[in-house]
Amino acid sequence: MLTYARWKYFVILVVLLLSALYALPNVFPQDPSVQVTSSRGAKVDAALQQRVSAELGKAGVAPKAIEIDGENLLVRLPDADVQVKAADTLRPALGSDYVVALNLASNVPNWLDAIRAKRMLLGLDLQGGVRFLMQVDQKAARDKRIEAIVEDIRVRLREKRVIYESVERRPDNSIAIVLTSAAGAEEARKLVAQSQPTLVLELAGTTLVAQIPGADLQRMALEAIDQNVTTLRNRVNELGVAEPVVQRQGNDRVVIELPGVQDTAAAKRMIGATATLEYRAVVEGNAEDALATGVLPPQARIYYRRELGIDGKPLPVLLNKRLIASGDQVERAQSIVDPQSGTPAVSVNLDTAGGQNMFEFTSANVGKPMAVVYIERIPEVRMVDGKEVRSVRVSEQVISVANVNEPFGKQFQTTGLQRREADDLAKLLKSGSLAAPMDFVEERIIGPSLGKENIDRGMKAVLYSFVFALVFFLIYYRMFGLITCLALLINLLMLIAVMSLFGFTLSLPGLAGIALTVGMSVDANVLINERIREELRLGLPPQTAIAVGYEKASGTIADANLTAILAGIALAAFGEGPVKGFAIAMIVGIATSMYTAVSVSRGLATLIYGGRRKIKSIAI
Repeated sequence: MLTYARWKYFVILVVLLLSALYALPNVFPQDPSVQVTSSRGAKVDAALQQRVSAELGKAGVAPKAIEIDGENLLVRLPDADVQVKAADTLRPALGSDYVVALNLASNVPNWLDAIRAKRMLLGLDLQGGVRFLMQVDQKAARDKRIEAIVEDIRVRLREKRVIYESVERRPDNSIAIVLTSAAGAEEARKLVAQSQPTLVLELAGTTLVAQIPGADLQRMALEAIDQNVTTLRNRVNELGVAEPVVQRQGNDRVVIELPGVQDTAAAKRMIGATATLEYRAVVEGNAEDALATGVLPPQARIYYRRELGIDGKPLPVLLNKRLIASGDQVERAQSIVDPQSGTPAVSVNLDTAGGQNMFEFTSANVGKPMAVVYIERIPEVRMVDGKEVRSVRVSEQVISVANVNEPFGKQFQTTGLQRREADDLAKLLKSGSLAAPMDFVEERIIGPSLGKENIDRGMKAVLYSFVFALVFFLIYYRMFGLITCLALLINLLMLIAVMSLFGFTLSLPGLAGIALTVGMSVDANVLINERIREELRLGLPPQTAIAVGYEKASGTIADANLTAILAGIALAAFGEGPVKGFAIAMIVGIATSMYTAVSVSRGLATLIYGGRRKIKSIAI
């Protein structure tokens, strides 16, 4: 007897309604827009809105709307060409206080947002997107590594109680170690040879010169680029970007492609930021007198506090050149609210070496002040003789100076930050520090015109494959051909809904995966229909033939599709970019096609033939 449980019909109805609901946002088109976000605590308010409107008016750009969206200013524009013109107008006009980035503004109704229904993310090859080309400062990378070697030599000499006058880096990248005696120089040579075996050592009297080989200098630069690529990937993952491309180009550049990004301004701010923390001891002395006379205490350097003095200028403070700990040694970081003061803070966990240094310093300096330095490289845009000139300014601010009340080590809190600074800094510290500073060399927008053409062609391919299947099934299988086509439609609806709900990115290869899904679904329905016809030829009654046909075909369909899913999982796990996009579309499509081919089509067949009595034949 041909029957189907009522709860299964209820499940089909719920799945159909949810699929329609979560696929619905794809119906609403997006507006090309320019997003303006504060990068240095500048206000995003009505005054900025009027300023942007005036600048666009001067350039002859007529926006559809200029609206404040939370902490961002969103300028909606009629088309992509006007969008690029508006961005080029606003960047130099607003300067380095704001990040100006291209975006696509959503028109999805608020009630859909409330249930987390959103548009499917499209890849760079379909909707366009942002492509950054970043230049690694190789000199800064080498300087950083050489300074680390110098500091390591100093620490080892102090640990072994070898008295030295100075350990300094020379302009030719060699390290000069001046000892107080010939015996000390020989002992220093042995220690340096053990800790830094690649250095070429030359001993002349009481001076030991350590030369870094050229191959090591080159390796330092390459390792810095590799570390930066890893760090940038981590930062992009913190942003939740779907299927980004982060890869090295040449010896000193990194390409970053961000498809499907909802907040490109935040992405640009996070990717380009080199913000980090340094913990330093405060040196006793009058910083203002030292600034006026130029005479500094030994091992001291002048920094400036974030707070302003009576004269409106930042207050100077003397800090030790030697680091206690830095952002490189952070293992975990989390943005929190300080329970005592109620202000934003970052909870920091250092690695073993950093925690040991911090514990040793705080144990020996209870009651003495320690400073936290916030360092950031800020990109700036200026107009010189009518041309856009880009530069980078390094900002070093002392965000807090506090006395050490008791010894602490790996875990502690850093206060003195604004809310956005705390959130961004926690993400940067979690993703890792850049081994070398990086600057934006190029920001290119992949225009949506090519993407539109790709979408049109891809949709035509999917449409034609569906139409061909529809015509074939209607002619060859008649009523069961209609059932199959309805199942195919529901399959596509479920596929779009699942990819939209879980934030999967649809790329051009993904469209090929959807077309393949249609073919796989057709294959499953062919197996079912042919099995039903075979049971009819064996003399079974029509209703029994339908039930037996579905039962016998289901196992074969499951075996074939699970094999394909395993292949797709392997592609998704080991593939990148287009390969991964194809694999994800195929996996989701096969999973939904298995459900629609076996369950949905059987439910439709039962609705049509299950309630009839004495059926002599069926249209198959």
